[in-house]
Amino acid sequence: MPQVIIFKNQNGGVSVCYPTGELTIEETQAKDTPAGSIIVENDSLPNEHGDFFDAWKLNGTTVTVNLDKAKAITKDRLRVERTPLLQAQDVAFQRAMESGGDTSAIVAEKQRLRDITKLADQAQSLDALKAITVQGA
Repeated sequence: MPQVIIFKNQNGGVSVCYPTGELTIEETQAKDTPAGSIIVENDSLPNEHGDFFDAWKLNGTTVTVNLDKAKAITKDRLRVERTPLLQAQDVAFQRAMESGGDTSAIVAEKQRLRDITKLADQAQSLDALKAITVQGA
């Protein structure tokens, strides 16, 4: 199993140093990482939750994912995903208004898109957060 060096970074998150093999892992640790860094097996990291890397938290020698930070990351992702959809609904709304058409479905869709981030608040797991999509809501 490949080993990596992990340490708490200045932002309170986790940094991972992947040695190149030119130096031993201990030499790399001494040369390139701060005091307090530790060597761990790469497969002990929550790599399956790489989408939430910025929510990783170092607890002693274990890296976990902070659910609240993962929720914030998910909300940011959803906001980016919904932006072009909201813009398209704005155009559809304007066209409907100009032609005297019914706007109720457009208004409902715009509200659904605005409320999509509330689903992240309700999620109880990382898998539930990953499953939330603007299209699939």
